[in-house]
Amino acid sequence: MTWRHALNALYASGTPGVLVTLAAVRGHAPREAGSKMVVSASETWDSVGGGNLEATAVERARALLATGAAAPELLTLRLTDRAANDHGRQCCGGEVTLLLEPLATTRPHVAVFGVGHVGLELARVLARQPLHLHLIDSRTAPLTPERLSPLADAVATVHVHHSPIPEMTLHDLPAGASVVILTHDHAEDAALCDAALRRPELGFIGLIGSAAKWARFQTQLRAEGHPPEALARITTPIGLPELFGGPGRKQPALIALAVAAQLMSLLGRAQHVLSPISERTP
Repeated sequence: MTWRHALNALYASGTPGVLVTLAAVRGHAPREAGSKMVVSASETWDSVGGGNLEATAVERARALLATGAAAPELLTLRLTDRAANDHGRQCCGGEVTLLLEPLATTRPHVAVFGVGHVGLELARVLARQPLHLHLIDSRTAPLTPERLSPLADAVATVHVHHSPIPEMTLHDLPAGASVVILTHDHAEDAALCDAALRRPELGFIGLIGSAAKWARFQTQLRAEGHPPEALARITTPIGLPELFGGPGRKQPALIALAVAAQLMSLLGRAQHVLSPISERTP
């Protein structure tokens, strides 16, 4: 597998990795400047020159992975018999500088329960971000290919779930996933809140609705055994409040924008996000 294939595979699977580039060569070296390899915690793909040079690069790349480093770094190595080395001798006589770039291949998961007017607008905004976007509805009509056609050019990986019992899909979400609850049915919303609170490893849990709706839900959830500290995990109302000031501020698109802004500020962005690349990349 070439480094290009490996890069796309890591991105698709969400596996952390480091892109190693032979950034500069002075004198003789096994490979020319621009050579690349990809390193994961257990595998490597392609080569920057073999021997001590490559083994040292792999060792350093895995140290970056182990510490969760996000910033790139430079590593300069001399290829002479007088240079210190831990992995055999290389006597090419040159000196090389390697660029090691940790890859933000792990993408967050965001689940939107209810793909009505607000849900679809929210999906349109979130689809422009590098994440896994789950769209879940108990109805089939909101999930038709024609209705979801605005997402055809999504940057996000979109997962569409027709789920007559939406709580079942919630149980399948990975740890850390963010959940936005805005279905057409308050009974579904309440059941999803109950199910979400039973998964303490989830991330953000947002519920659309009024103060009166949340007051009723709190009574139901307390009756299901959820203590006050658990109820505090649910954010309601959702969306940055400054976007809702004044009349005429409750259009679906504006609500979606406010919710997306809140979500992205909570998710945080990696310093270095690398998208899949085309095989035509030089």
